[in-house]
Amino acid sequence: MLLSIPDILTTETTRQIVDRLEQADWKDGKGTAGHLAVRQKQNAQLDVADPLAQQVGDLILSQLSQHPTFISATLPLRILPPMLNRYARTETYGDHIDNAIRTIPTTQEYVRTDISATLFLSAPDDYDGGELVINDTYGQQSVKLPAGHIVVYPGTSLHRVNPVTRGVRYAAFFWVQSMIRDDGQRALLYELDGSIQALTASGANADEVIRLSGVYHNLVRRWANT
Repeated sequence: MLLSIPDILTTETTRQIVDRLEQADWKDGKGTAGHLAVRQKQNAQLDVADPLAQQVGDLILSQLSQHPTFISATLPLRILPPMLNRYARTETYGDHIDNAIRTIPTTQEYVRTDISATLFLSAPDDYDGGELVINDTYGQQSVKLPAGHIVVYPGTSLHRVNPVTRGVRYAAFFWVQSMIRDDGQRALLYELDGSIQALTASGANADEVIRLSGVYHNLVRRWANT
C-alpha cells in the first residue's frame, strides 16, 4: 500500500527546519547505503549523532505518535529514528530496494523494514526534479509532496530519487516495523478501520459498528506479531 499523509509538520515548522539544515554539516550519503545501493547513491546526509538530526527526528516521531492516519496505516511496532538527506546539483539515488534489516543506532535493536517512509521538508517550488519514483502494485508512481507531508510504501518496493536539476531537496526518511508484517493484510485493516471511523462519524447503528470493530480487532489478533 502506497499512501500519502498530509500535514505531519506545519509549513512554518518545515521552513524553520530547512533554515537550520542549510547551515548543517553534511556528510556523503554513501556511508549508510548497502553494498549494492552504494553504487546508486549520490546525495548528502546528516550524521545520526548530529544534535540537529536528533532534534528533528524526535519532533517527527512525536508528531507521528499522535497521528491517527499514520498509526492506522502502519500499525507500528518499532520505528527507526528518522534520518535527514539533501539532494542538490544533479544528485540522485538510482533504482534500489532498501535493506531488509536496520539497527537503531542508540540501542542496536533490530528493525525489519516493512514500510519505508519519506517526509518532504522542502516545498515543491524550491527545486526541480527530485521526485521519489516507486514501483507500486499498480505501476510506477512519481511522488513529490508539499513540505510537511509524508509518503509511506512497502519496504519491498523498487524505488529511486530522480536527479535534482534546480535548488535543493531536503527530506527525512525512515523505516517502520509493523505489527502486521504482510502489506496486503495491513491494507485491508487500514480500509476496515477507515470504514469503522466513517460509520461512527455518520451516526450508524452502534451495535453494528461494535460488531465490525470486533472483526477488525480479531483480525489484528490473528495477524499481529509483537
